[in-house]
Amino acid sequence: MTSIRHTPEPVNGSSRTSSRTDEDALLDAARDCVLAVGLRRTTLTDVARRAGVSRMTMYRRWPDMATLVADLMTREWGELAQQAQAAATGRHTRERLVDGLTTGARRLREHPVFRRIVELDPEVLLPYLVDRRGTSQDRMLDGLLVTIGEGQADGSVRSGAPGLLARSLLLALHGFVISAGTMTDQVTSADLDSELRLLLDRYLAP
Repeated sequence: MTSIRHTPEPVNGSSRTSSRTDEDALLDAARDCVLAVGLRRTTLTDVARRAGVSRMTMYRRWPDMATLVADLMTREWGELAQQAQAAATGRHTRERLVDGLTTGARRLREHPVFRRIVELDPEVLLPYLVDRRGTSQDRMLDGLLVTIGEGQADGSVRSGAPGLLARSLLLALHGFVISAGTMTDQVTSADLDSELRLLLDRYLAP
């Protein structure tokens, strides 16, 4: 993303200055607001106040809360996915891919922002499940295409169109992340994670 680099502006007469006036600082403020009161009760004015900038600083980057939230989710989920894949272990590409995806699904399910959205504003997620893909989903597909190709090259991933395999993996992950809470009445989240690992490994195995 392109960073915002505006000079801090006084808010309500405050002379507060900060070296963190770029986009990440504003997204941090948005995250704090969402964690505090949820999405529906958060406004751009609330985020500006928490970040210590003027409302115009916010409006120059985001015309409304929907676009701000989309950028926040892209950052949070993207960082999580990168960290999970970077920490993945295994003897070959398939094992590392399965480990990264399973770990990433668990971490996303437990992520504070994700949990807050699911608890208070689940409708925000609906368009990304039934209507269109978001930026984070597209980035994940791009990463899967590369990794699946590497797995096919070293013989650890079965043959097949990488695009089809990647999309099928993402669809499976949606259920284990979004709907896992509906299935833990008689099993635990750890049980589901074990089954997800098995499902992904057997789907990708030659």
